[in-house]
Amino acid sequence: MKQLPDSPHAHAETRAWPPISVVMPVLNEERHLREAVDMILAQRYPGEIEVVLAVGPSHDRTQQVADAIAAADRRVTVVPNPTGRTPNALNAAIGASRNAVVARVDGHALLPDDYLRVAVETLEQTGADNVGGIMAAEGVTAFEQAVACAMTSKIGVGAAAFHVGGTAGPADTVYLGVFRRTALDRVGGYDEHFQRAQDWEMNHRIRQTGGLVWFQPRMRVTYRPRPDVKALAKQYFHYGRWRRVVARTHEGTINLRYLAPPAAVLAMLAGLVAAPFLPITLIVPGGYAVAIIGGSVLTGAGLPLAAKLRLPLVYAAMHVSWGWGFLTSPRKLARPPR
Repeated sequence: MKQLPDSPHAHAETRAWPPISVVMPVLNEERHLREAVDMILAQRYPGEIEVVLAVGPSHDRTQQVADAIAAADRRVTVVPNPTGRTPNALNAAIGASRNAVVARVDGHALLPDDYLRVAVETLEQTGADNVGGIMAAEGVTAFEQAVACAMTSKIGVGAAAFHVGGTAGPADTVYLGVFRRTALDRVGGYDEHFQRAQDWEMNHRIRQTGGLVWFQPRMRVTYRPRPDVKALAKQYFHYGRWRRVVARTHEGTINLRYLAPPAAVLAMLAGLVAAPFLPITLIVPGGYAVAIIGGSVLTGAGLPLAAKLRLPLVYAAMHVSWGWGFLTSPRKLARPPR
């Protein structure tokens, strides 16, 4: 394991910095793609950087934007992803990349300018196979601001460090991730069966094969939340649905934190169904509503009024959609034996 300089900037010109391949699954990202790529290419990283964009069949001008970026900068390559699915895109981009360090970045993620430097230093310092940091959700509209608040609070997403922060150390999973290629090769890359939760699933396989996944809070990535309640509910419904598929594939990977939303949905449904015969059961959905409103008051203290008013709806959409997706996840989605 290599020794690090005494400070992040010491001996930057005298040490060897490994070249990095940044791989990006891209679909319908016309709005954010150019800014995301510009922030990668502007990294304060002394080593070589290449960017591989795996572009799916988008409904906007994403393909044209990606092609224009690649035409203007030889460090950027575009490869096709006909399926439009994230794990397929990631494997295609990894296959087209050439460096021993691989950074997975989304087409709407905005990296701080020291992100890759901190990642490489952390890989070398810890010996980890994958390092990642915080999904720092930031909204522009009132609804997005409410979602960002919910996505960085324990009421909204539990205690996962990559959402709410914490101290550096081993983790089950991290946001995005900067990998050693040897680890990706060892586990066979992303499992293309998993349309969602593919990062968690692959990090599980890395850990199961003796690798270390490391949370580094200095690696903060700006994340743009979904713009409306329909898109948010759809996102969390699929999160819940595919987390159940992961649980069926890898026994013992579910804990009480994951079971809380489906349990709450079942309890509220039971209360509503029984209410015509036993009105006291309305205390269950009513209690949930009171708890969500109270939680919104506590967590939304710094929000503009318009965002505060949307926060209870956001919490409910996230909890109920995730829980319903988990409960209704069909067995036909089970991963076939390898």
